Amino acid sequence: MTIQIPATSIRRAQPSDLGTVQSIVTDAYTPYIARIGRKPGPMLDDYAGLIEANQVHVLEQDGGAVGVLVLIPEASALLLDNVAIRPDRHGRGLGRVLLDFAEAEARRHGLPAIRLYTHEMMTENLAIYRARGYRETHRATEKGLARVFMVKALEEHGWQSACIN
Repeated sequence: MTIQIPATSIRRAQPSDLGTVQSIVTDAYTPYIARIGRKPGPMLDDYAGLIEANQVHVLEQDGGAVGVLVLIPEASALLLDNVAIRPDRHGRGLGRVLLDFAEAEARRHGLPAIRLYTHEMMTENLAIYRARGYRETHRATEKGLARVFMVKALEEHGWQSACIN
């Protein structure tokens, strides 16, 4: 089955996008509050600072912002810090568009892998990441949140995923 995704564009967020970015993140993560017993980590981030550091991207479709992606280059991997889609756009392949973009950015930066973490209670996200080739490296509690850490090696770098611990 092929999913047709209407035209999208991804651009760096600008300071004027702050309210929109915060709104998308709030809408995307609010359903998890009851499940994990508190606000998920992305709801607590400083998006003004992340935008200023050029680490936030906005996914646009039909003339408006529908998704947010936070990418932080590190020495040995690209940290996929947050991916959020407006709830009314879930199930349309837009998360896949952002994940593909993240992989392209890692390659552009010459990084051999992407790493991420998500709350252990966000089981849907864990399943999506596993299906995309991410493997779990460890679990830990950070900032009071039970997190699952994952990594995906980008094969064209000839780099073995076993190198990430």
